[in-house]
Amino acid sequence: MIRKLLLSAVGRRRLHKGFGVCGKVFLSSASPKVCVVGSGPAGFYTVQHLIKAHQNVQVDIYERLPVPFGLVRFGVAPDHPEVKNVINTFTQTAKHSRCSFYGNVNVGEDVSVSELQEAYHAVVLSYGAEGNRSVGVPGEDLPGVYSAKDFVGWYNGLPSCQELSPDLSCETAVILGQGNVALDVARVLLSPLDVLKKTDITQPALEALAQSRVCRVLVVGRRGPMQVACTIKELREMVNLPGTRPEMMAADFDGVTEALKDLPRPRKRLTELMLKTALEVPTEKEQERRKNASRTWGFRFFRSPVEILARPSCNRVAGIRLAVNKLEGSGERAQAVLTGEVEDVPCGLVINSIGYKSLPIEPTVPFDSRRAIVPNVMGRVQNAAGLYCSGWLKTGPTGVIATTMNNSFDTARSLLEDIDSGRLDVSSAKPGSQIVRSLLEKRGVKPVTFSDWEKIDDLETRRGEVCGKPREKILTIGEMLKVAQT
Repeated sequence: MIRKLLLSAVGRRRLHKGFGVCGKVFLSSASPKVCVVGSGPAGFYTVQHLIKAHQNVQVDIYERLPVPFGLVRFGVAPDHPEVKNVINTFTQTAKHSRCSFYGNVNVGEDVSVSELQEAYHAVVLSYGAEGNRSVGVPGEDLPGVYSAKDFVGWYNGLPSCQELSPDLSCETAVILGQGNVALDVARVLLSPLDVLKKTDITQPALEALAQSRVCRVLVVGRRGPMQVACTIKELREMVNLPGTRPEMMAADFDGVTEALKDLPRPRKRLTELMLKTALEVPTEKEQERRKNASRTWGFRFFRSPVEILARPSCNRVAGIRLAVNKLEGSGERAQAVLTGEVEDVPCGLVINSIGYKSLPIEPTVPFDSRRAIVPNVMGRVQNAAGLYCSGWLKTGPTGVIATTMNNSFDTARSLLEDIDSGRLDVSSAKPGSQIVRSLLEKRGVKPVTFSDWEKIDDLETRRGEVCGKPREKILTIGEMLKVAQT
């Protein structure tokens, strides 16, 4: 299809710069053309490095949604505005003269990866991890069980999650997993409304949380305190969360104090804060704060889900059965082993936060289903010349935004090395977005440009000002497109 359109364009031009006589194409490439699929941190950091490191490269970004920034917009907790400041840098990149943004384009459906490969010298897949890792236990599909990805998407305004309407009428919630996302969810469930009202959390989520009866959150992990996956910043926020007190099990910390001396500094500081919270006698001021707290939270270590239990009278969550584990080995490599004991915890809400996973974009692109990544070496997709990947699609869902930045810079460096070495042939010109836009137009797809996004951004910001928030997000793709196209 691309070749057909390109030859049609050639036929319409006579002796135009870059085209030869007799219909023969000998386009010379003044600048390599690269497209990046996905406009989250991985996509933008890849583009940023390409543009800074190569004076002539032109980069087009294709994004499935009408709005950019991926998990920075839809994944970062609403009470972490400082993390979202990276949007300012991404905006500068998007406005660069050698960068273009095309939202509302679903690669794999509206245009294929192979069509993009014909249109560009290189294609970088940076579309992240939008799937959920399954817990794999009976009862996982009961009403009242949600993935953290969907729950976070619900309160952050991801259009596909706005029908979630989680039932928050219970007192106890159990979160499976002990990473930063798990603590984000716990914090949002227990935060005072006065705190959340000043964030960009969506209005429907704010109203639901105002009616919430959840007053106890247990954060469950299969291993122990020295293997917990969260970072000290998120733990400290939980420890200091107004109106709450910690509820830990002292036995979970047996032997931890003795092992502190051998831990790396970041892990040691994190573990010390947990020990202090769980075991030390609080100061008088802290005792008074805890006494007045109406909500509780706590880690439950050495526990694995076995079954999510339903109420006999109706088909929804009544509790969770947990297997009690012991550890074999030590440190990061310690393995959780079943003891044969189980315990039942009554609860009305279960949130699975054991991780995200990437999904294949289309059958022509190599994909490792077991590891849920595109197989690659330093971002070069295996057995697919001119195809690259960055971010979680490259490594799996690990690390923070800074980790993704370095990972994406590495992919950009691989691509540029391939241009320099001749491994990536950029000697003939490619049509780039010109031909892709023609394809999209024929297929009835109207891309959203970055200036279109700025109309959405402006309206959201103005709506937010009215109620003292940074922004009030538009929650449906239909309204986003309506605003973008006015």
